[in-house]
Amino acid sequence: MNSPIMIACAHGTSSTQGAAEVNALREHIAALRPGLDVREAYVDVQQPDLVDVMAGLPEGESAVVVPLLLSVGYHVKVDIARAVKSRPGSAAAAPLGPDPRLAALLDQRLREAGVTDNDVIVLAAAGSSNPNAAVSVEELLGQLGELRSNRMVAAYGASAKPSVPDAVAMLREELAGGAGAGESAGAVDVGGRVVIASYLLAPGYFHDQLAKAGADLVTEPLLPSPVLAEIALDRYDGAVEKARESAARASAGEPAKAPAEAEPRTPSEASPEAPAEPPANAQQGGPIKAVRRFVTKYFPR
Repeated sequence: MNSPIMIACAHGTSSTQGAAEVNALREHIAALRPGLDVREAYVDVQQPDLVDVMAGLPEGESAVVVPLLLSVGYHVKVDIARAVKSRPGSAAAAPLGPDPRLAALLDQRLREAGVTDNDVIVLAAAGSSNPNAAVSVEELLGQLGELRSNRMVAAYGASAKPSVPDAVAMLREELAGGAGAGESAGAVDVGGRVVIASYLLAPGYFHDQLAKAGADLVTEPLLPSPVLAEIALDRYDGAVEKARESAARASAGEPAKAPAEAEPRTPSEASPEAPAEPPANAQQGGPIKAVRRFVTKYFPR
């Protein structure tokens, strides 16, 4: 029985080191699952573009797109969702984060950097205009808080507040006993350092900006680590199982769940040439038929 193709879709980067780390992640995924067809794709910066990869799949083959991204955002909710929709029978998995294993990996990076309980921590994520991304980061922050007693706040490189430099400045003021200190500061020991925990997959533009944010220390990105490959395979398996369950419901005559509506882009993200959505009745029955094709091919009775 053949497994669906996995398209391991990353954001893309101009960093040679970052690109190499992501490619190594794909190789590790393939090594953990011999026989699984793992393909490369990106939503920005690098090629091949996800849309082109989906269009180039062999006739009759379906795929599961696994976002090599750390939270839900525009790329997951719109770019990946649209690409999957263009290929009937394919599916999109959840992004890699949040996940307690990522919190444990962040804790490992902090320990490797020599961070102590006296230090205060900015959990630095890339940021997104999609508010669900911030919810995901806050959830991860809560998971990290179960592992460490430090004062910690989440901050973002773009599109969300607070920015990383603002969070660093706030925590430094707290350490100095300034106007920002008080009950909101929690258990802060004067004399500690301001540390940025890089909640980024690999080196690249956003990680480079962290060094300019005014912290005393910046941890390394999450890669390389075998944990990311394990999570990616879990996300793949979850998407396949979800498709199987949806097909079972469809066979039982239960109505298919309507897909989540994509949020609009911010003005800087908007595309004036974006095609209009087809009428709702043009897609009637489509999700059920697509799921049935997916499961019939890969999970025959």
